Amino acid sequence: MGARGEAKQLIERYGLGIAVTPSDVNAFKESIIKIANGTFQYNPTTKKLAASRDRKLRALDQPGRSAVYAANGMAATSHPLATITAITLLQQGGNAMDAAIAACAVLCVVEPHSTGIGGDCFCLYSPKGQGVVAFNGAGRAPAAATIDWYRDQGIRAIERHSPHAITIPGAIDAWSQLLADHGTMSLGELLQPAIRFAADGFSVHHRQQSDWQGCERLLARDPTAASAYLMDGKAPSIGALVKFPLLARSLETIAEGGRTGFYEGWIAADMVDYLREKGGLHTLDDFASARGDYVTPVKTGYRGYEVYECPPPGQGIVALAMLNILSGFDLAALAPLSVDRFHLEIEAARLAYNDRAAALGDPDFASIPVDDWLSAAHADAERARIHRDRRMANLPPSGLPNHEDTVYLTIVDADRNSVSFINSLFASFGSCLVAPQSGIVLHNRGTGFVLEAGHPNCIAPNKRPLHTIIPGMLVRDGRTEMPFGVMGGHYQAIGHAHVLTNVIDYGMDLQDAIDMTRVFPDVLGQTESVMIESGLPPKIRAGLTRLGHRLAPSPNPIGGGQAIRIDWDQGVLSGASDPRKDGMAVGY
Repeated sequence: MGARGEAKQLIERYGLGIAVTPSDVNAFKESIIKIANGTFQYNPTTKKLAASRDRKLRALDQPGRSAVYAANGMAATSHPLATITAITLLQQGGNAMDAAIAACAVLCVVEPHSTGIGGDCFCLYSPKGQGVVAFNGAGRAPAAATIDWYRDQGIRAIERHSPHAITIPGAIDAWSQLLADHGTMSLGELLQPAIRFAADGFSVHHRQQSDWQGCERLLARDPTAASAYLMDGKAPSIGALVKFPLLARSLETIAEGGRTGFYEGWIAADMVDYLREKGGLHTLDDFASARGDYVTPVKTGYRGYEVYECPPPGQGIVALAMLNILSGFDLAALAPLSVDRFHLEIEAARLAYNDRAAALGDPDFASIPVDDWLSAAHADAERARIHRDRRMANLPPSGLPNHEDTVYLTIVDADRNSVSFINSLFASFGSCLVAPQSGIVLHNRGTGFVLEAGHPNCIAPNKRPLHTIIPGMLVRDGRTEMPFGVMGGHYQAIGHAHVLTNVIDYGMDLQDAIDMTRVFPDVLGQTESVMIESGLPPKIRAGLTRLGHRLAPSPNPIGGGQAIRIDWDQGVLSGASDPRKDGMAVGY
């Protein structure tokens, strides 16, 4: 089919209802794509296509949700109760950091499979939209965790349900430090909504129930976990009222004693005793000495923007590497929902994640080639490996475990303080081990280590493992324009690239960019397949198959996501929350 035929199809597909006599049919085809994306509009007076600031009206007769607009402040989280908590605090005079920590604490109660105070946290913060500060709230391995010890014990891999999967949780320390430096309220004040939901109960939503139900068998392995998080051996039903009295007591202790209430005293003793009974190496000193760090974010340029991510051991650098590879292709000339676009996205992801498996680790313990990884020369070399007409040959497997759960939230307040915040247990319900007195679900971040001497990500005392959770921040002309994040374990890096190219290359509003159908190649090298969501059209499936991709239906929605965009000229915020989760964006 020639360019004229493709243009005709595009007009029909998007119901554009216009006709222009082009002198250059290829340029016309590209313009039609841009019209469909809302990037350009046709002016009947001048008979020209021009850049448009007008926001495209969505098809209101079709299922879906609209982006949210407001002038003063906005919150976008994966659960309604967390979003409402954040907005309430903003309206009561709290700032973005206050609201973020309060909302995250609520999520630790109402999404216990995705996050918890026994997990880790990363944050990007932009005070008044100027500059980007990064905080690494990842926990470290116990001081006794040497590679020789594991070898002597005959342990060749760290299993999810093992006590060795649990590094020292970093979330509470991160919240405390971020609040002290950038908040206006006390941790005790901000934990009150979470305490109420834990003590008085909350109702289970659809996505919660689905994820919870999928963990029934795993939770049943541990009597404490089963007692705290199953009802007669089953996940709670949709709409059920659930209470966590043990977790409420723990949160009350932390509200009274701050980070000390978590890392010292009876809560720390409960976690250490429980883990050591199971063969863990954890000590009270490991908990008492836990500290997060302010770090320098990594960034790359993309189509006139700067994209910021937390540095290694987080995988934000993988998202940046993907964008560098994709920057050499004219994505805007391709339909957003097309074989060519998804093929390039898949192949760029496979290459960037392959680098991750070989080189990513804790920079305090190994030399991570960040500058080389993000260089133009590296992007050029990787891009040259991509064939437009076929799938690349198989790449080496990574050996990392698979997982899917995390929570991401973003807040922007009236002063345009902007928070990009992510908190996680790693897998659903983490290790599925629960400290018996405190009711704290312990994460399984230690499974991110490898037990291979000399590897950048080999376990070592007080070392942090490779992390998948990554908050993002988009900056233009020196001002923060969009805090954003995409949930979903390993998917997060490709998810960042997918959403950003939807926004930047295709001019989508935030809700459309997040809603759009997703694909996810097997970056772990276990099956060499590409997971696809059900919304991927049959013609695109067939086209990807012809290029050599082996497609497999995803058993669950791929990831989640939230974003808030700042329109500095109009003084307006727009926000979106992923319908794959139960959450929402709200502004005022």
